[in-house]
Amino acid sequence: MLMLLTFSIFLNQASVSAFDPISFSFPSFNSNSCDEGGDLICSGSVVAGDGYLDITPRALDNGSLNSVPTNTVGRVLYKYPVLAWPAGFSTTFDVRISTNPNATGFGEGMTFIMAPDSSPSPANSHGSFLGFLNRSTEGTTVQQLAVELDTFQNNEFDPDDNHVGIDTVSIKSVVTSSLNNIGVNLKSGRWVKVKIDYDGWGEKLQISVAYAGSLLVSVLSLSIKMSKTVPNWVYVGFTGSTGLVLESHQILNWVFTSVPLPNYPTIHDPNSNHKIKDILVIIFPVLTGVLLLAICTYGVVKTCRPKCVDNSKEEDIESRSRVAANGPKIFSFKELSKATNNFSKENLVGTGGFGSVYRGIISDSHSTVAVKKISAASKQGEREYLAEICTIGRLRHRNLVQLLGWCHEHHQLLLVYEFMPNGSLDRFICNGSLDWHTRYKILTGLASALLYLHKECGNAVVHRDVKPNNVMLDSEYNPHLGDFGLARLLPDEASLTTNVAGTLGYLAPECGYTGKATVECDVFSFEIVVLEVLCGRRCISTMEEKSLVDHVWGLHGKGELLQCVDPKLKNNFNQDEMLTALSIGLACSHPDPSSRPNVRKVVQLFRNPNEPLMDLPKFRSNSGYLPSNSVSSVSTTNLLGLSSHPVWQVM
Repeated sequence: MLMLLTFSIFLNQASVSAFDPISFSFPSFNSNSCDEGGDLICSGSVVAGDGYLDITPRALDNGSLNSVPTNTVGRVLYKYPVLAWPAGFSTTFDVRISTNPNATGFGEGMTFIMAPDSSPSPANSHGSFLGFLNRSTEGTTVQQLAVELDTFQNNEFDPDDNHVGIDTVSIKSVVTSSLNNIGVNLKSGRWVKVKIDYDGWGEKLQISVAYAGSLLVSVLSLSIKMSKTVPNWVYVGFTGSTGLVLESHQILNWVFTSVPLPNYPTIHDPNSNHKIKDILVIIFPVLTGVLLLAICTYGVVKTCRPKCVDNSKEEDIESRSRVAANGPKIFSFKELSKATNNFSKENLVGTGGFGSVYRGIISDSHSTVAVKKISAASKQGEREYLAEICTIGRLRHRNLVQLLGWCHEHHQLLLVYEFMPNGSLDRFICNGSLDWHTRYKILTGLASALLYLHKECGNAVVHRDVKPNNVMLDSEYNPHLGDFGLARLLPDEASLTTNVAGTLGYLAPECGYTGKATVECDVFSFEIVVLEVLCGRRCISTMEEKSLVDHVWGLHGKGELLQCVDPKLKNNFNQDEMLTALSIGLACSHPDPSSRPNVRKVVQLFRNPNEPLMDLPKFRSNSGYLPSNSVSSVSTTNLLGLSSHPVWQVM
């Protein structure tokens, strides 16, 4: 059996991907996005600013076509390469295509591109080449891929002047689809959302499109081997071009995620398959003998089974955690015990939920960490342990607490995070020590974290316990949302009304009668945090007679909204920003989940002072709202490779 175990470990090490998931998010763009220190490589006509990326020049305000450049080309790429295969990837962006009011036509279009290097678009790639190819590269093996949004019809091969297509070595698309079929017009001047998904296992590329704010519709799919199309590592971004007609291409936001395929031969060793086959030829006869011996001794092994239950259970948890983490370090219990001074009271920094948190110093790196200790005797604690690894282990965002590692030894379940010197936000709600700039930064960062979870990390993640205690602050008071134990604990009966998870006072009203986890529930919880931070007082319950929510709504109805602001600020705040933040808090408190703003709108309001505010009624509705037929389930997948229970989301 030892030989069998050794062989199994070898196969596992030979097959597990050696790379971490890659994810980045641009909720908006500013003038620094294209700077040398920014995260984008911009070339040609690309300009960043006012929240957008202009791939090609905008129309002039006076409507004049004089001095407007023609035959323009722009290309923007994320500055770091990403893994294209063996991997699956997903990207989403909002785009607006418009022209000058005096123009007589449109042309030519833009692409999402996966390029072999970070070079600018080739020379003379304007017009129908879309900044993707030119005459010298047309028809050659350039090893790149583009998804085109085409606004000009080439009568030889385009279906119309409003279509999407997939291009590889030629501007003649491999496959196209007209957007007239779903009622979307690229040339309408409206924001259009595009989502591109690649299933690495099924080797299928799928494109979905809709007007921003509407439900995405799949419009095109193609079976394609990325390994025969692009290099392992590519640069991703956008290209756009014009001909003799001015056409602007703007990007409002952009999210990209690439997840390496587990159990796939390491890409740096193309001969790994042959090595495994050679080893199988040698080992197979030995394994056969070992298995026969195991069958003969089955009875003896069976009698020992009761003594081994705990060990099997421990190995099962560790095995599932190891695959789920896919990157964070595995610490030894001895190492963490030493780091926390044997989990001494002096190192205890907090308790709650399913365990205690200790401050520790890792001797090798001299880095300070937070160690969360969960009792393995608690079944719920085990599930929270796996939930945190399966969820946060695959997430990468500057406003999420980073999981550094884990440990499962001596019947102990331990999670290791980056240490947050300023503790949790709840310590600062009532003491008035945070200035306005810091409060606004905290709320903006928290909204950005929720946007990533709900919309930008591939599959939707519902946190289910957004509250100040779970918002950690680093040395510069940047917020980091943590404690994902409830986020993945959606049991089989999650759709039953009896299963309510979260913290009283932060739960959305519909949770009491549906028990379902929705992104709208997170938005409601965020609203409570917003009002607490702005008003400098805690909200014990949203149902109490004089709750914080009702207090703020009452002042809003009287036209005295600023009277709710924390007096400890002593009027040292930006009034426009304060009114924006208070409006966000009130809008997110709507008892009807479908009437709450989505978190993308919230982030835009925080980041862009020119973003129009939501219309608020004078008084808060006290009516109850039952779930409508618009509620549907979104299947999510964790890093164990298994489909999790549905995360319910109002579309």
